[in-house]
Formats: sequence, C-alpha cells, structure tokens
Amino acid sequence: MTKDRRTFNHRTIRIGLIGAGMFGGDVHLQTYANLQRSGIAPWLGRIGMDDFARQFADVRFELVGVATRTVASAKRAQAMYKDLTGAEVVPFHGESPWVDLIDAFPDLDILAVATPDHLHTAPIKHALENGIHVIVEKPMTLDIVEADEVIALAQQKNLIVGLDMHKRYDPDHLKIFHELLAEIGEPIYGRAVLEEPLEVSTKTFKWATQSDPFSYVGCHWTDLFISYLKVKPASLFAVGQKAKLINEYNIDAYDAVQVDVIFDNGMNIHFANHWITPPDFEGPVNQESEILGTRGKIESDAQYRGLRYTIEGKGSRTSNTHFTRDVMRPDGSKAYVGYGKDSLIACVQGVVRMKFADASLADIAGTYPDADEARLSVAILHAARIVRDRNYAYLQRGMGTPTTAKFGADGITILDPYNGNTQIYNQPI
Repeated sequence: MTKDRRTFNHRTIRIGLIGAGMFGGDVHLQTYANLQRSGIAPWLGRIGMDDFARQFADVRFELVGVATRTVASAKRAQAMYKDLTGAEVVPFHGESPWVDLIDAFPDLDILAVATPDHLHTAPIKHALENGIHVIVEKPMTLDIVEADEVIALAQQKNLIVGLDMHKRYDPDHLKIFHELLAEIGEPIYGRAVLEEPLEVSTKTFKWATQSDPFSYVGCHWTDLFISYLKVKPASLFAVGQKAKLINEYNIDAYDAVQVDVIFDNGMNIHFANHWITPPDFEGPVNQESEILGTRGKIESDAQYRGLRYTIEGKGSRTSNTHFTRDVMRPDGSKAYVGYGKDSLIACVQGVVRMKFADASLADIAGTYPDADEARLSVAILHAARIVRDRNYAYLQRGMGTPTTAKFGADGITILDPYNGNTQIYNQPI
C-alpha cells in the first residue's frame, strides 16, 4: 500500500537518481551526499536563499536509489555513495529503471534525471505522473512538443520541474548580469563559446549521434540570456560541420555547430560549440563570452580563471576552481562546493519549501531554473537542428546555406527558399 506522502516522516526529502555518468555520477551524486550529511542550510547562502537556512536546518535528505542502464554502473554509483556517506542506496538497472525505482519507493520526493540528452522525457513524465518533483539535466528535452507536455503535466500535478542550468550561478556571470549589464546600455550583440574535449564525443558519451555540441552545452548559454534578460528568440540561423568524428572515429555526428539567434529585443548572439578539443589542451573545456552594449562591452574568459600551473611530464594546465572544488573537513572528508552544484540546490530548496512551508509554484518562481524558461531553449535547439541539417545538406550540393527559422505568436516556421516555408510548431513562443 502506498503511504500518505503528506505524513510519512514529514521532515525528510527522499531522492532517486537516474543516470550515473559524467554529471549524474559526479555532480549529482556528490551534491546529494552533501545534503544527506549536512542538510541544506550550509549551501543556501551561495544561492541567496540564506533567509531559509534556520527554517529548514533540520530537514533530512536521503538518496534512496540510483538507476542506470547497466549493473556495473549502478553498483559503481552505489559503492561511491557509500564511500561518501556510509549510507546504502538501492541500485537499479535496465532500459527503463526509473519504473522499478519508483515502484520500490512510491514516497519519493524528487527524481533527479541525468540520462543522455535524448532520454529525458520518459523518466520526467513517469515521475510527474506519480506525484514526484523532478530535477533534470539540461536540456529539458530536445523536442518542443515534449517540452510542452512536460510543462502541462507539471502544472496539472502542481510539481516542480527544475533544470541544472549551473552557468546562471557562475560568480562571473552573477557579476555580469546583476551589475555590469545595466552599465553597458542596450545590448546589441554577443558571442558565447563552449568547447568540449574530444573524449566526451568519442568515449564518455555513447550517444553523440543522438545529440550535438550545441544541444548538449549551448543551451547553458541560451538559458543565461533568456533568464537574465527575459528575452525570447525571434529568428535563427545555424550551420554545422562533420569531419573529424565521422572520418577518424566513424561517428556520424557533428564536430561543431554555430547558431546565431536574434532575440525579440534585436540583440544577436552567436553561439559556437564543439566537442573535439584535443586531449592535450590545457583546460577541461574552453569557454568565453562577450556582450556589446550601447555604452560599453563585457568580455569573460571562463576557461582561464587565473590559476595556471606546469608540472614536468604533464604540461601546462589551467583549473576552474569556481565550478566545483573539494573543501577539507577536520575529519579528512571533503565537502563539495561550487556553482556546478548550486542550481541543484536551488531546485531542491524549491521542493523543500513546497513540502514543508506550504509554498506554491508561484511563491518559488524565480528562485530556481524552471521548465517555462527551459522551454524557450528547447525551442531554439529544436529549430537549430532542422536549420543546421538543411544547410549542411544544401552546402554539400553547392547550394549555399539559405535556411533560417522564425519564432513568434504563430509558433516556429522554417524558412527555406528551395523547398518552401514549413511551420514545424503552431503554439506561441
């Protein structure tokens, strides 16, 4: 018999994790380990929610289950969590392990979804249908219709769908968007670059053909402008290149994608992403941005933060200690801090407030990266894939790159002078 969620150990939040790969098995797992050990109070100050620290200091957190595709990965995550906390989590595996996890823990409060990009929708919807809040890795979905289905279901069930949009919490971006942007006048254009290592597309992810570098990480940048400037896309141009992955690794995926988005305030942002950086590059990723305004310009080199070192036999390296870092406790264990986990904490605090402080979705709006804002990034990703693919095909035939997309009250329309215009989505953007 399913227990009453409102009365069962009412000061505990139970979490289930789906996916234990690069982010699920690291950032998510360590974040929930910190919550299980210390509660949420120590982390709220980083996201400007410290006024709630005393109120929720006694709330307990338990990661009760972790589910992955294979037995080995599930057991590996189980062992890592025990090392971090001394607590046991139940491992699940299979093609749809979230079903078994939720069956085993019907009183789950949060399902954290860290599956591959193209496999987010099914576990999100299953959790919502069972009355469970969701925290999902970006992008929310790859399809705008699926995004609408998720949002409608979450609203119907009065549940949170929160996103890991951690670039919002980067201290440099907080400075840029909270302080500097107001000083540089009306934004005119910008550039946002995030380049991933080759191992991501060739080794870490087995699903590179199901996504692309813009869908994978470009949505971090689109989210920044959408969330902070409250803008919507108006038009879009996209191209992509296939060379290294298909020729050297037999992986039919894009090496790089570039997308230009004109937003409804007239601002043009050029997004450039790839996942073929050689392994001997000095940093884990390369990332940078610039914004030109009518009264000034902002440039941010987010890869080189000022810490550079050279070690014999290992070459020169740079480190981004803002993203995540370990802080030693007196007992020798390590606390895990950084903006890489801050967006997860923001989503969790929303669930805590709804469960223990009778907060509504309206009450917590703006305190975490939510599904409504994520929908706009999904719309951009969806249109960009179609425009990119058509332009790639035309370019191979010597026909240029003429395809674009427009967004508006009538939805999304692909503008193609060769094959005519096609409305791919008929709801307002």
